[in-house]
Amino acid sequence: MDTIRPVSDLRNNFSEISKIVHETEKPVFLTKNGYGDMVVLSMEAFENLQFDSEVYFKLQAAEKEAALTDKRYSSKDVLKAMREAIRDAK
Repeated sequence: MDTIRPVSDLRNNFSEISKIVHETEKPVFLTKNGYGDMVVLSMEAFENLQFDSEVYFKLQAAEKEAALTDKRYSSKDVLKAMREAIRDAK
């Protein structure tokens, strides 16, 4: 369940909000005059969210590229290419 607090709690109960976002690794939604205004998130949770977004966008780009060509690679071909790239990077 989402944690929703008034924005004034950020000033009045900062320690409590900080504890919530770090322990649950979930955001706290802050409202102003009854409407959504801000979201507070721990740095770790934010970094995880950024990573997930980057992976999602890369997968999305790969799907678009795959739709434009009939060329496909087996897992053996991919592993071979990865090993060669690692070897060449040394």
